[in-house]
Amino acid sequence: MNIAEVKRVLPFLNREEREELEALIASDGAMWRPLPGPQSAAAASLADITGYGGAAGGGKTDLACGLALTEHRKVAIFRENGTELTGVIDRFTQLLRGRDGYNGQDKIWRTKRGDGVPVQIEFGSFPNPEDEIKYQGRDHDLLVFDEAANMREHAVRFLMGWMRSTDPNQPRSRALLTFNPPTNAEGRWVLSFFAPWLDKKHPNPAKPGELRYFATIAGKDMEVPDGREFVLEDAARVYEFDPLLYDPTDIIRPLSRTFIPSRVSDNPFLMGTNYVSVLQGLPEPLRSQMLKGDFMAGVEDDPWQLIPTAWVEAAQARWVDYYPKPPMTSMGVDVARGGRDNTIIARRHGMWFDKALTYAGSATPDGPTVAGLVVANLRDGAPIHIDVIGVGASPYDYLNTNRQHVIGINVSEKPTATDISGRLRFMNQRSQYWWKMREALDPANNMGIMLPPDPQLLADLCAPTWEMSASCIKVESREAIYKRIGRSPDWGSAYILALIDTPPLDMVRRASRSGSHNPFAGVQAENFQDYDPLAQL
Repeated sequence: MNIAEVKRVLPFLNREEREELEALIASDGAMWRPLPGPQSAAAASLADITGYGGAAGGGKTDLACGLALTEHRKVAIFRENGTELTGVIDRFTQLLRGRDGYNGQDKIWRTKRGDGVPVQIEFGSFPNPEDEIKYQGRDHDLLVFDEAANMREHAVRFLMGWMRSTDPNQPRSRALLTFNPPTNAEGRWVLSFFAPWLDKKHPNPAKPGELRYFATIAGKDMEVPDGREFVLEDAARVYEFDPLLYDPTDIIRPLSRTFIPSRVSDNPFLMGTNYVSVLQGLPEPLRSQMLKGDFMAGVEDDPWQLIPTAWVEAAQARWVDYYPKPPMTSMGVDVARGGRDNTIIARRHGMWFDKALTYAGSATPDGPTVAGLVVANLRDGAPIHIDVIGVGASPYDYLNTNRQHVIGINVSEKPTATDISGRLRFMNQRSQYWWKMREALDPANNMGIMLPPDPQLLADLCAPTWEMSASCIKVESREAIYKRIGRSPDWGSAYILALIDTPPLDMVRRASRSGSHNPFAGVQAENFQDYDPLAQL
């Protein structure tokens, strides 16, 4: 029976008859065969990382189970929450005709593939930040992230670090990310990760199944022409980072990615059932997301999201790469709080912000190193704003000792201004400075702010929520954000600091000598951080 015949008879079969038909199809000895179309294309793809899905019903979970039982030896299948793995385990039960070899306590299934090769399938979840660490160091030749848009990006990337095989008989290793269109801002990372296929604004779009190559350099993905290895030092000029911070012998091997869309119409076992009717009856935007796989439909902000996503996207759409650049007016520095964080330097030229300078936490281990990077990238005597809580204190001390124009920002201290209307107060300086970025991005204020089109910056600026507490605006703490999304908003914090509008030191000194008619009169060099011209608007 060919696929056309299968499609003709399926609408007339009940559930039991469908299951019998599946058994007949598998009776040729194959434990699993991919469906013709997108599922076969995904199974045959040579990509190191394959994204698959879009609409509901395209056979995402079935693809994961099939690959585990036909092509791999050591497999890990993840869902965000352990309770969501039931459907995956049920599908394995159908394919294996029972649960022989399954250890429910350890959540490991030891069985044999259709060709008799032993395979170990591990089921895992990481609902809380740091949960992914318990899987550290355990290599797998197939990593499956089922419904990846519901997972934390950092956790997924962390686990992909162990995508490898120590078995010489296993020809390849790969990761499979299956997902529907994200329904909230936190799931947008999949759009950036697979941007050539999913972002309609991407300058060089890719076709479904087309391979593209990416290398992670200084904590950021960079698309490269092909999969050839290269020495990190050779790429320094192209990727705009400081090669002195890295071992020049580091060898980078790019990994290939692809994305293959699928819909319920690609799955003959679901066509003709009431599943299609259920999808058609969903309210918008879920209908477009689940039935058509529309990644642009209905991604909504949290009602208490501090900065609306559309405001940041508008500021990024205005950005152009100026050359020569206007004079630098401010610098913001967010210092890494550990090896997994990044030290970020943001540079502002008027209301135009330059691309972030990014350094891995391991590359900025102490105050002198951070201070050296700051000075090397400083221009036009711009004031330096640095978060001095914790690890930021040391580079601040070094910069201050070397007579740099540095302002230490302790965001836990009392606020120094109100909102732009003069009516709202803030819980602390953190709330004040984040709210100032909201005001700068608000289209109603028409400040002309331009931000670089960096997806990480977009995600960070849209990460915090806010609330009214004791008649004050309170912005979500860094610790609370980390607990909720599993990462620290380093990029956003650096740009928030760069927005602080401190007068240049020579202007402050002139103002101190000029008299009360000058708006800077009486502002002393040692406390000029109290001046906030945005509060005067």
